[in-house]
Amino acid sequence: MMTKILVVDDEPAISTLLKYNLEQNGYQVTIATDGQSAYELIGEQTFDAILLDLMLPVMDGMTVLKNLRQDKISTPVLLVTAKGDEFDRVFGLELGADDYITKPFSLREVLARLKAVLRRSQTERSASDKPDVIEIQDIVIDDNKKVVTKSGKNLTLTPREYELLLYFSQRVGRVIDRETILTAVWGYEFVGESRMVDMHISNLREKVENNPKSPQILKTVRGFGYTMVN
Repeated sequence: MMTKILVVDDEPAISTLLKYNLEQNGYQVTIATDGQSAYELIGEQTFDAILLDLMLPVMDGMTVLKNLRQDKISTPVLLVTAKGDEFDRVFGLELGADDYITKPFSLREVLARLKAVLRRSQTERSASDKPDVIEIQDIVIDDNKKVVTKSGKNLTLTPREYELLLYFSQRVGRVIDRETILTAVWGYEFVGESRMVDMHISNLREKVENNPKSPQILKTVRGFGYTMVN
C-alpha cells in the first residue's frame, strides 16, 4: 500500500512541484489549497503525513494543526514556515507539530524530513526491554497510557515533548549531545538544527521543572549537551 501524503499549500507552483517529486519517490499525494478543505479531508481520509503551510486562506495552518490535535488526530505534521519566523515555529511545535521546514526549501530536505517523521510514526517501541512506568523525582511517566504526571497532576505534553522526556528518562545520568538527541528523537542529522533541540527542551522544562530557569531535572552540561537527574 502506498504511503499517503497530504500537501496543504495555496501556491500552485509549490504544491505542483511537491506533488510531482513526492510521487516520483513512491508517495501517493493529495493537494488541498486552503485550511478548511484540508481539515475536512483529514476528517474523511487517513493520511500518513501532512505537509502544512502556515499562511493559508479560509483557515490558517496553525488553526488546522490546533484542531487536529484537539481532535486527537496524531498524523505527523511538517509545518512549512517563512524563513526567520521563529515564533511561528515554536508555537507550532508547542501545538504538536512534528517538525518544520522553512521556505525556500530544497526537495532533498523535504524528502529527508518526511522520511524521518514517517519512520518515527511507523515504528512501535518494544515493550519487552522498557518499563511501562518510570519515576523521575516527582515526575511519573506511564508509557503504556502515554500519561505524564507531576506531583500527581497530569501534564499536557506535545508528542515531541513526550518523546524527549521518555528518551531522557531511559538514560538518567548520561550526558547526551544535541546531535545524538536529533538522531534518536527526530530520526535525522542536519547541520545547524541543534536550535530545534534547545527550543523543545526549553518548552519541556516549562512543564516539568519547578523553576525552569534553574532546572533540577533536565540540566544543561555546558559544552556537551543535556542530562537528566533523578
